[in-house]
Amino acid sequence: MMQVTETLNSGLKRELKIVVPASDMEARLQERLNDAKDKVQLKGFRPGKVPAGHLRKMYGKSFMAEVVNEILNNSVRDILAERGEKSAMQPEVKMTEDEAEADKVLSGNADFQFELVYEVLPNIELKDVSGIKINRPVYEVPAEEIEEQARKITASAREYETKKGKAALWDKVVLDYLGKIDGEPFDGGAAEDSELILGSGQFIPGFEEELVGFKAGDEKPIKVTFPENYQAAHLAGKEAIFEIKVKDVLAPKSTEIDDETASKLGVESAEKLRELVRTQIEGEFSQITRQKIKRQLLDALDGEYQLETPSKLVESEFNNIWGQVTADLAAADRTFEDEETTEDEARAEYQRLAERRVRLGLVLADIGEKANVQVSEEELQRALFDVVRRYPPAQQQQVFEFYRSNPQAVTSLRAPIFEEKVVDHLLTQVSVTDQKVSKEELLADDEAEAAEKPAKKKAAPKKKVAAEGEEAAEKPAPKKKAAAKKADAE
Repeated sequence: MMQVTETLNSGLKRELKIVVPASDMEARLQERLNDAKDKVQLKGFRPGKVPAGHLRKMYGKSFMAEVVNEILNNSVRDILAERGEKSAMQPEVKMTEDEAEADKVLSGNADFQFELVYEVLPNIELKDVSGIKINRPVYEVPAEEIEEQARKITASAREYETKKGKAALWDKVVLDYLGKIDGEPFDGGAAEDSELILGSGQFIPGFEEELVGFKAGDEKPIKVTFPENYQAAHLAGKEAIFEIKVKDVLAPKSTEIDDETASKLGVESAEKLRELVRTQIEGEFSQITRQKIKRQLLDALDGEYQLETPSKLVESEFNNIWGQVTADLAAADRTFEDEETTEDEARAEYQRLAERRVRLGLVLADIGEKANVQVSEEELQRALFDVVRRYPPAQQQQVFEFYRSNPQAVTSLRAPIFEEKVVDHLLTQVSVTDQKVSKEELLADDEAEAAEKPAKKKAAPKKKVAAEGEEAAEKPAPKKKAAAKKADAE
């Protein structure tokens, strides 16, 4: 009979001592020996006639090792179930490392003893959320913004002809360029006979605007700065000089958005094109709105639930965050001092963030479980197909098979879907008020979002870890083409 003794019960930490008497181990061993008697074939013995003593001598220790593994595999789950506890992570199993003691167990001459060390999930008493008030920022996209975006999309479908004089907005320029940072050329920052429609947003912000007024034959430098959130970290926030040589300037025969122009893009009419553009833009801003209200909701929950968090979960989350932060700094060739902080201060900050994320994750999981929030197989399949489509066609089947054969990977797909559904559930219970805002207000980081960043400097590392909507919704990124189509990033 297995004996379980609790040796530590402090906060969420538990330690148990488990003893399986030698008599029980012997009984389990005899079951295996009896089962093997009729199956084992040994030279010199007829099937089923191998003496028990000889069988035990040949296979006793290996069979007893199987008994030990069986106990370890099955008892942990059963012990926790009997205690009514849920372990935050897989319990740590501690056994003797003394070979002589282990040999006694395998020989059937000693009790089998081991320890379980684990942390339990905290008991969470759900609170009434009806008093939580959320302001939903709503940006109503004006018609002129729709028209501007439609004009960018249709720019490539227009017909152009060479013009004399200075380049203007929506003209096409043919140019050579060479980009330099601190006087040195950088990869992807040069091209010859490149075509660029001014106003299309094809290159980084500021580049196209600087070319307005250039004429064919002009050769002169322009100065632009890469965006802070530029995809190529070593260029983010850097000031660059581009040596420009304009070879030709062409003007569009028409800038009108008509049915003929739309048809060249495979759209049935100009009106349908504008409708598609509006849907796209509104979808992008609705995602930002979603992140804003989710952040407010999580902040409110964070204030309501102050509970002890399992240290191992926090440690794992911190390691995820810290690994990404240090990798981002290394990629940007920056230090914590460059971010006007120290490693110790950054560690303390991200430790607090890890604790918050674990705490909110536990709260959301408990709310979802008690509200019977489910993730359907159809939703899971859609998420899987979305992941698979991000890979080249030649790799898609391999990725698909990986997820099908890896339950832990599938869990990583289920978790964010579950979280979003829990948020949807909570939003039906809290008070949500729409608040009209400008685009600038919608895109601005709030104080809490800014506080999570180590410093608002040139290449502040982004904390790319999953955790209950903690990341601020990033602004719709400008086209990242290093001032050109080849620039290090798309």
